[in-house]
Amino acid sequence: MTRVGIVGAGQISGIYLTNAAGATPFEVVAVADLTPQAAEARAQEYGIPLALSPEALLNHPGVDVVLNLTVPAAHAAVSRAALEAGKHVYSEKPLALTRDDGRALVALAQARGLRLGCAPDTFLGAGLQTCRQLIDEGVIGRPLAATAFMLSHGVEAWHANPDFFYQPGGGPLFDMGPYYLTALTALLGPVRTVSGQATQGFDERVITSAARRGERIAVQTPTHVSALLGFESGAAATLITSFDVWHAEVPRIEIYGSEGTLSLPDPNTFGGPVRLRLAQDREWREVPTDRPFAQNSRGLGLHDLIASVNEGRAPRASGALALHVLDVMHSTLDSAASGQTVRLTTTAERPAPLEGS
Repeated sequence: MTRVGIVGAGQISGIYLTNAAGATPFEVVAVADLTPQAAEARAQEYGIPLALSPEALLNHPGVDVVLNLTVPAAHAAVSRAALEAGKHVYSEKPLALTRDDGRALVALAQARGLRLGCAPDTFLGAGLQTCRQLIDEGVIGRPLAATAFMLSHGVEAWHANPDFFYQPGGGPLFDMGPYYLTALTALLGPVRTVSGQATQGFDERVITSAARRGERIAVQTPTHVSALLGFESGAAATLITSFDVWHAEVPRIEIYGSEGTLSLPDPNTFGGPVRLRLAQDREWREVPTDRPFAQNSRGLGLHDLIASVNEGRAPRASGALALHVLDVMHSTLDSAASGQTVRLTTTAERPAPLEGS
């Protein structure tokens, strides 16, 4: 049984621990947090044997895999320390805040013969795996283009501490972009070029969630970002992510093929609906998504990483894939700043479809 230690006992740890409570290929043996009381509370709630400091967990001989659920600014440092301690690592997104840190993590894992994985893993869910099968079977012909939209008015109405979302490393692109870009890469393959535009709609945001209602946040990062993505396959996609839109009527993701159109589910979820309309169809039709993992299955990428160790293969939600997504996001902002198209310096293999689904 693989032994997992969790670093970061915040809100997101709850769904990972809930999903780990059933039949899994691993046992959560320790939890750590900078706030000892938070680690102790999670350990008591879920019956975890050990509540430790982060340093003690990273160096504990009874931990095989570290699940990194810290805040994004700490992802690189915690993952690096875990790899240096000889642990496999699965991290929440993003892999790191900078491309250099992301590249260093991937290189370190390779040099140590360790597995490095990163969220999101929603592309392994029933909905997007159904889309993967339809594309692979040629149902919509050759994928030619795609559109993807994540339009909202930000998080200050519901998030207790939304400050980070409006600082560098935040914004709609870095917060929600990984779900959309990972889905597009898993379905269409790696991105080759990026042209971007980025704007900031408001200088300040007013928190309206209960605990800090009325406080103002200075906005220090673009809050409406558009990207034109050129894929190595020859397909092209338009991605728009925004915290400046009150209301919109647009699809989440659509893929346009030579023989028809595929409408994808929200890439921040694991299920459907999946809708299809071929060239000759008069109406859209819903495609059944009768596969496993249609509900919230966060942690599926961790399961696959552990299986990859035993099977001698790369994890599907790999560090290389997460690095490529990170490169796309930074390249989008670089292009917006320079006014020039940026050619990607990373690539990633299209992850294999999930077997048995």
